[in-house]
Amino acid sequence: MTANRLPLIALTALAPISWGTTYAVTTEFLPADRPLFTGLMRALPAGLLLLALSRTLPRGAWWGKAAVLGALNIGAFFPLLFLSAYRLPGGMAAVVGSVGPLFVAGLAALLLGERPTVRTLLTGIAAALGVSLVVLKAAGALDTLGVLAALGSTASMSTGVVLTKRWGRPEGVGPLALTGWQLTAGGLLIAPIALLVEGAPPALDSRAIGGYLYLALANTAVSYWLWFRGIGRLSATQVTFLGPLSPLTAAVIGWAALGQALTPLQLLGMAIAFAATVFGQLQPRGARRPEKAAEPGDQPALLVRDTTRTA
Repeated sequence: MTANRLPLIALTALAPISWGTTYAVTTEFLPADRPLFTGLMRALPAGLLLLALSRTLPRGAWWGKAAVLGALNIGAFFPLLFLSAYRLPGGMAAVVGSVGPLFVAGLAALLLGERPTVRTLLTGIAAALGVSLVVLKAAGALDTLGVLAALGSTASMSTGVVLTKRWGRPEGVGPLALTGWQLTAGGLLIAPIALLVEGAPPALDSRAIGGYLYLALANTAVSYWLWFRGIGRLSATQVTFLGPLSPLTAAVIGWAALGQALTPLQLLGMAIAFAATVFGQLQPRGARRPEKAAEPGDQPALLVRDTTRTA
């Protein structure tokens, strides 16, 4: 990690930090028990806004690629994560999600030629251990469907990260447009699921409207733009090692704003997870630095029942 890449890493880190605010915003401002509608309101308006700003649509094969990336990063990820969070004991979904760096390391080796090192694997294990100390609560019976959904959400996002890195962007297209394509595709995928499972949209008061505006703009449009911009400039493993910042942020907000206590064991877990996040940004000597993608269009990419998990 060189000094001239610190601003890029810091900006990319703002994405999972923002996602860590989702739980507090959802529980304090939004209608209860409407996770799919919340996912829809995050993705589709943000995607349409970015499409309007970029004024760029996919061409040729990128219609299919944008649909695949939108499904992996948004459309499948959100519902699977919601399902796992509602069916598993407190924090378990976040623990399963924290193994994302290990998923990405394996996929990056297959699709990107980024050979995983022992250091990467140990750092990934440390990140998962730290997150588990922060978020795991009283043990409960594990639900098979919940575990499968948690694994599916982690695999979906991890595959999306690696394919986003592998496919890059079409010539002349910036991360703003690419983010808009994915959010729109993902939102369109969530819409019929939300209608089928949750029915008609709920009535919204001014607090809910404000909450949804925050989630759609800062928490989704800006955050995912920063995330996909970072994927284009950093290695896939560097980006995914920023993920633990989301449950750590949720835990800090729960302590500072929601009156939730932090035990010494949780503080130890936060220190371990944060150290793994920082260590994950360090590249071995001689490692090939990811090429900076041209950005002609570069401009200013969940709800759970506990303060645990990402995006």
